[in-house]
Amino acid sequence: MAGNADFDLFRTDEMHEELRHAVRELVENKVTPYAADVDDQARYPQEAHDALVASDFHAPHVPEEYDGVGADALATCIVIEEVARGCASSSLIPAVNKLGSMPLLLGASEEVKQAYLPRLAAGQGFSYGLSERDAGSDTASMKTRAVRDGDHFVLNGQKSWITNAGVSDFYTVMAVTDPDAGRGKGITAFVVEKTDEGFTFGEKERKLGIKGSPTRELLFDDVRIPESRMVGEEGRGLQLALQTLDHTRVTIGAQAIGIAQGALDFAVDYVKERQQFGKHIADFQGIQFMLADMAMKLESARQMVYVAAAKSERQDADLSFFGAAAKCLASDVAMEITTDAVQLLGGYGYTQDFPVERMMRDAKITQIYEGTNQVQRLVMARKLLAGEHHTR
Repeated sequence: MAGNADFDLFRTDEMHEELRHAVRELVENKVTPYAADVDDQARYPQEAHDALVASDFHAPHVPEEYDGVGADALATCIVIEEVARGCASSSLIPAVNKLGSMPLLLGASEEVKQAYLPRLAAGQGFSYGLSERDAGSDTASMKTRAVRDGDHFVLNGQKSWITNAGVSDFYTVMAVTDPDAGRGKGITAFVVEKTDEGFTFGEKERKLGIKGSPTRELLFDDVRIPESRMVGEEGRGLQLALQTLDHTRVTIGAQAIGIAQGALDFAVDYVKERQQFGKHIADFQGIQFMLADMAMKLESARQMVYVAAAKSERQDADLSFFGAAAKCLASDVAMEITTDAVQLLGGYGYTQDFPVERMMRDAKITQIYEGTNQVQRLVMARKLLAGEHHTR
């Protein structure tokens, strides 16, 4: 039957399901028990960090030639999904490690890959510096500058809303190297190390959700970066950044479906136990319809994410459309499902005694970061209008 090969490439196999079982067991024992305290104290989930590093789930995407486990894009999504099911903040450890290092995998020299990817595989973290105060969705208007000085570049400026800032050891940072090159051009990517002189961090942002993942500004004051730390070609940084997002938006979709799955699971268990009017509320048809709609939306989003993950692995030409679609659909669905889960728990759902209110707060960011869902719709529409969206 036409299209079978495509379906085979995104269907989970035995290895994927064994991986899911292993991650789920780890999360239940070493991540979920700390999730409420991590959120309440707005503290980094160190217990989850240590458990993920010990099991090689902190950066499963790193190829074997750089001492990683070489998980494919779908396997990496499954790890992120399963961690997010228990703690969204913790799921940002593998997600952001992929985001920060993806520019290296896509465009760096072998020397840069050898210098940093084995250290990532060994447990050091990698963050990503693209957005600025006045350059969020409008990345091409960034102002951070890197001025050549011999065989170094001198970096000045700032980056905003950087996930796991201050915790990660390495940062892929985009900076303008040729201000006269025109809009979106003359931008170059560099690896900045946490210990570089002149590199500091702003205060932690006080956020609605994902409180366990520190979000801070990156501040650069005459930071000298060796030319050897350039990622890809000079002046090609923005293209590399956007190519990176095509791949990593899929992982945000995975995070979103993980959050949604956690909320649905909890809601199902709750309605089977809760009694009103002399029977379990799960027996009411209205509740059953809500659950059915939640599950249907979740499975639709999961399939979209898995298809996009397969396209990411193959680097298909239509990945931009599918990456945007997966992130957009999954995050919208996660917001709906977590909100419905709060509703199903009634007054209890609105309290911090139960996890669904945290999941609802955590889900919101998936509609915003790595490109707002309005931007995702622009990406999809442009691909459609350009004839670059391909069906099977």
